[in-house]
Amino acid sequence: MAVVLYHNPKCSTSRNALALLRDRGIEPTVVEYLKTGWDRATLERLASRTGGGMAGLMRRKEAEAKALLDVGADDEALLAAALAQPILIERPIVETDKGAVVGRPLERVLEVF
Repeated sequence: MAVVLYHNPKCSTSRNALALLRDRGIEPTVVEYLKTGWDRATLERLASRTGGGMAGLMRRKEAEAKALLDVGADDEALLAAALAQPILIERPIVETDKGAVVGRPLERVLEVF
């Protein structure tokens, strides 16, 4: 099974998700999205597969994401902001053939196995 971890190595929850997967013998493809950035197709797929739309992917601790969510920005506005500023997306996100989840709380990553 293909496993992708959208990862920020500076985030303890993201590091813990990587460790959790590896402890279970799973070596994911790691995408450091702050280095690579996002593309529209990936964000649209993740928004759909996680079930929360773009709002569900936004990192509410980031002031710009919170401001957009507070005014009820639509998916297109949230997508544009995330493409311009990759930090606005929550982490970690784990994607497998069975689905995708935002790993908060950490144990959620196991839902797609």
